[in-house]
Amino acid sequence: MRYPYWLLLLFLGRPASAQSNLSAHLDSFFRIQPPDGPGFVLSIEKNGEVVYRNTAGLSMLSSPATPASAAPAGSAPGTTAGATPGAPLDSNSNFRMASVTKQFTGMAILLLEKDGILHFDDPIRRWLPDMPASVGNRVTIRHLLTHTSGLLDYENLIPPTQTEQVLDADILQLLKSHDTTLFPPGTKFRYSNSGFCLLALIIEAASHRSYASFLRQRIFQPLHMDHSTVYEKDRSIDHRAMGYARDKAGHIVPSDQSITSASKGDGGVYTSLADYSKWIRALQQNRLLPLAPTLHRLRLPITGNPDSYYAAGWFELTSSPALLFHSGSTCGFSNFVIQLPGDEWTIVYFSNIADNSAPFHTIVQILKDNGGPDLSGVFRLHMLTQ
Repeated sequence: MRYPYWLLLLFLGRPASAQSNLSAHLDSFFRIQPPDGPGFVLSIEKNGEVVYRNTAGLSMLSSPATPASAAPAGSAPGTTAGATPGAPLDSNSNFRMASVTKQFTGMAILLLEKDGILHFDDPIRRWLPDMPASVGNRVTIRHLLTHTSGLLDYENLIPPTQTEQVLDADILQLLKSHDTTLFPPGTKFRYSNSGFCLLALIIEAASHRSYASFLRQRIFQPLHMDHSTVYEKDRSIDHRAMGYARDKAGHIVPSDQSITSASKGDGGVYTSLADYSKWIRALQQNRLLPLAPTLHRLRLPITGNPDSYYAAGWFELTSSPALLFHSGSTCGFSNFVIQLPGDEWTIVYFSNIADNSAPFHTIVQILKDNGGPDLSGVFRLHMLTQ
């Protein structure tokens, strides 16, 4: 889908003669993508206006190239409710956000802090009394929001015999039997899915609502994100994109679910380009709260990464160009979102293939080659999530 060329020129800030090939380069890249497999969608926006948007691939394959039994080890079948075999990906296709979900979990906590219901420096044991005192009284909500808690990785605590998907409440049960952290809370950055699962439980304890209900009532409904939702087993998801992966031979195989795909706070949100645009525009307009000063008040530096910070679901780079970023990776999805706050630019890439960052690398290079900013700094931040 091509958009007025003058909008692309605004993005690049360069004369038309210097940028006449950008749209053609992006279009050419999309044209060489396989039309009959899973794929990806891209949107570039400024101030809520679409500058460039295009899609490639299908939301669900009509007949998988290889049987589901060939899916990666540890995957779980899951329902296909809401998915349409053979449907092309489009702006309304709902992708699993994976760790991009942390933006929504973080915002929920920020809203509760704005309401005066909780405070960033609350010990988590105030809200999760089952946590052992040696952990729960030392780790604070701020530590969870900034990946500085030192909590153990719940993924490493799941018994090898586990067959049922773990929920956030199950993760609390796994964590509460351990009375130590990997390092003193607040002393270093270490990416933690465990922390954001506990944040989902804190949201429920503080609001007296389910995590899904809180997001729906305080974020999705006010912003008219009408098709965004939180994953729940066997529940239909409108315009659902199913997840896939490549096996060792490079064949596409179903890989939509895993043992850890039912946790909510660290990765359970589904949304689309259309709905995500509403989310970003609301952040740019401070419609929920003033995001930039709130992140600045909360953020902590990332150990070993100059000019890099993390807070409430956003990596922040303060070097040129200054930007906010997050990625999301699961057994079947790969997502990247970038904001350039000063210019109100947004670049969004959602893919329903696991470990599918290569196309986004190419897109970032195309933008740079055609006079856009060098956004490659996000990839070193992405590696911190692995």
